[in-house]
Amino acid sequence: MTAFVLVSEAFTGGWIWQEVIAGLRSAGAEAHPVTLTGLGDRARPAGPGTDLDTHIEDVARAIDRVDAPEVVLVGHGYGIHPVLGAAGRRPGRVARVVYLDSGLPQDGDAPLKWVPDPVVHELLAGRDGGDRPIPAPVLDEWGRWGSLDGVPQEGLERLTRLAAPQPAGTFTQPLRLSEEVSGLPATGVLCTANGAGIEMVEAFVRLGDPRMRALAESRASFFELSTGHWPMLSCPAELAGVLVRAAAGEGHRLSVDERPRSESFLLDVPERPRERVGRVDLHLPDADGPRPAVVFVHGGPFPADVRPTPRDSATFTGYGRYAASLGAVGVTVDHRLHDLADFGRAAEDVAAAVELVRADPRVDAERVALWFFSGGGLLSADWLAAPPPWLRCVAATYPVLAPMPNWPGSVPDRFRPAEAIQRAGRLPFVLTRVELERPEIAATVAEFLTAAEKCAAAVEIVDVPLAHHGFETLDHTEEARRAVERAMGAVLGHVRG
Repeated sequence: MTAFVLVSEAFTGGWIWQEVIAGLRSAGAEAHPVTLTGLGDRARPAGPGTDLDTHIEDVARAIDRVDAPEVVLVGHGYGIHPVLGAAGRRPGRVARVVYLDSGLPQDGDAPLKWVPDPVVHELLAGRDGGDRPIPAPVLDEWGRWGSLDGVPQEGLERLTRLAAPQPAGTFTQPLRLSEEVSGLPATGVLCTANGAGIEMVEAFVRLGDPRMRALAESRASFFELSTGHWPMLSCPAELAGVLVRAAAGEGHRLSVDERPRSESFLLDVPERPRERVGRVDLHLPDADGPRPAVVFVHGGPFPADVRPTPRDSATFTGYGRYAASLGAVGVTVDHRLHDLADFGRAAEDVAAAVELVRADPRVDAERVALWFFSGGGLLSADWLAAPPPWLRCVAATYPVLAPMPNWPGSVPDRFRPAEAIQRAGRLPFVLTRVELERPEIAATVAEFLTAAEKCAAAVEIVDVPLAHHGFETLDHTEEARRAVERAMGAVLGHVRG
């Protein structure tokens, strides 16, 4: 008989699994919910020094109380940290680890790194190592912890009524992972309304993220649930069924080569002279005098060790050369968006690149466009909120235009293009939108367009039929080529006009 040990998100206890437990037991499985120290009536009270190690030991003891020879550990959100720690202490008892809408913590990560609620970060940043617990969210604050999609009002009220303060040390103590944990079978259950899906994970595999590639190589399995961050409240029966299937080893397997990826740009563009200055490459046109410049800003987060780096990829080399072939200086930059906490640093890199480019005598400093891609779309907010007179156009291709529901705590408030567009005046914005966009990203674009319509912003939309996110190396179709030509024509028209 399969035995599940269930560990929930911060502030919550074993009570949250009530309906899931019923589904698991009706399927013939054992279910053992864990209420961690300090997080409920049935838990040990939290004393001074209660930290992540305390919660790890709670889970280890729960494993010891199970009669079955092997258990499936399920960690939801914060709960994945004590689950992984306990798995390292009892590796011989663990048949599988299930990551339920959680992060993928690495050795040395404190749980705070994966906490989406900015208030928790602010509270802990203002302390001198104090041990006061973090208050649980009230009714209208749970949205800061992720999407509430599908949670009935009664479930939200119960969540609020039964939630308990979280010991501060459980967020701040680093997780230490043993080598045995990496060898355990694993399953990810992704809640798509909260901003993550299998297609996004596979995109990071293709981009060379070593953490995701390791999952592909280990043959980890994945499931999707079309709901928000609290599936035990929004779809408990469906969640129970997925957990049973995960324990049986079912699920989608990642593939590095899930969809063919071209090593060339979708347009046949001639090579141009390229000069490298630090993080910046300039693709140069045939010109005697200063020419307009288009600065291409990649997305992410990308791991720092991904190779080739974005500016050396077929996509950005292609865009830089294309702009140069049409008489503009095409600029690519490797900014340091390596983690969700890096948007501020990446914005500094982009601003420095623009300053360097405008100072180059081959560039017309009064005619510059900025073109953002994917997750880099959030970086457009600074420029939309206070556009300088020399910025003639902002463009964005398959952009993320609002933080995902599970991102807010990591992304500073200033990176909200839907708010910034209201201060952009008549600055032209060229948006390239793909028909087969991931739903969680398409929702951010819809939010942006709604805001743009309300303030009558100057948005031009270029749609790409039957194209995917990253279509330049995935979809070499005639429609995709025409879309790139149209978008480039629009951008260059604005910088020259």
